[in-house]
Amino acid sequence: MVDYVVFGRNSFNQLGDIIKTHRKPNQPFVFLIDHFFEKNDQVQICNRLPILAHDAIIFADVTHEPKTSYVDQLANDLKQKFESISGIVGIGGGSTLDLTKAVSLMFTNPGSAVDYQGWDLVKKPGVYKVGIPTLSGTGSEVSRTTVLTGPTKKLGMNSDFTPFNQIILDPELIKNVPADQRFYTGMDCYIHCIESLEGHFLNAFSKSYGEKALAMCQNIFLHKKHWDNESDELLMMASYFGGMSIAYSQVGVAHAISYGLSYLLGTKHGIGNCIVMNHLEEYYPAAVQEFKAMLKHNHISLPQQITAHLTNADIQTMLQVSFGLKPLWENALGKEWESIMTPAKLETLYRRL
Repeated sequence: MVDYVVFGRNSFNQLGDIIKTHRKPNQPFVFLIDHFFEKNDQVQICNRLPILAHDAIIFADVTHEPKTSYVDQLANDLKQKFESISGIVGIGGGSTLDLTKAVSLMFTNPGSAVDYQGWDLVKKPGVYKVGIPTLSGTGSEVSRTTVLTGPTKKLGMNSDFTPFNQIILDPELIKNVPADQRFYTGMDCYIHCIESLEGHFLNAFSKSYGEKALAMCQNIFLHKKHWDNESDELLMMASYFGGMSIAYSQVGVAHAISYGLSYLLGTKHGIGNCIVMNHLEEYYPAAVQEFKAMLKHNHISLPQQITAHLTNADIQTMLQVSFGLKPLWENALGKEWESIMTPAKLETLYRRL
C-alpha cells in the first residue's frame, strides 16, 4: 500500500515540504512529467515545482502507453547522468505514473524491465517515489503494478515494491480534463469496480472499497447533470478507492481482452476497456446495461469495428497476450476458466469489436 496520502484542493503546493525531508546531499530529485504540460500547462504545474539547482525535469512522451524499452531508456539515462538520486516525482495520467514507478524500480534493479513483467519478480525496493495524478480513474496512483508493453507481451511489474511511497491527490489538477478523456479514465475505474465485485477473488477488503468507488462513479456519470468541483473530488477518490479494491482482488474479462487490443493496435487503456465492455453482456449483464446508459448520459460515441481489418495472425497475437493474463481470467471465471474461455470464443469476441 502507499505509505502516505495527501488529499485536498491545492495540496500540490505542499510538494516542496514533502520531498524536503527525503533530499540527500548532492543527490537530485527527478521530476517526470507528462509531455502535455510542456506546452499546455493551464494549472502552472511546471512553474510551481520546488526545483533546486541540481534537480532534473524530464517530459515523458506518453503518446503511446509505456513500453519496457522506454523504461530502460529513461532509467539508463538517469544512471549515466547521476550516480544516485534522492527520488522521482511523477506528474500526469496513468501512463506517466506507471513510468515513474517502473523507472524507480529499474534504477536499483539490474537488467531490463522485461525481466520483471509478471508477479513478484522485483527483488529490491526502488528509489523514493511520489505520484501526483492529473487524470483520475486508472488507479495507478495506488496500485502495485505498472502496465507495460514488452516485445512479446503486455504485462505489469506487479510487486510489493511497486507502489508509490507518497501520493498527492489535488482535485484542482484535473479540472480542465476534456470530457471524453475524463469519461474513458473514469470508466476504467468503473470497470475496475465491476470486475472486482463480481470476481472470484472478492473479499471484505476489496468489497468495501469497490462498493464505495462504484457508488461514486454512478453518481458522477449517471446522476449528475453538470460537471463541477465536487465531481472532480469524487472522481479522484473513486479512482483511489477503485485502485485499492483491485489491489486486494483482481480485474477481469474487460481488462484481459483490452490488453490484447493495446498490445497490437496501441489502443489507449481507458477507451480500450470501454470498447470491450460494450460487448460483455454475457459476463456482466447488469453492468453493461448501466455502462451503456452512462455512454448515453455523457454523449459518448465509441469507435466501431476496430478489429475488422485484422488478419488471422493478428488475432492469434491478441489471443496469446490475453491468455497470458491468467490471474485476470481466474478471477473472472474461476479455476476452470480455460474450459469456459476457449480460443474460439475469445476470437469471436475480438472480431465483434
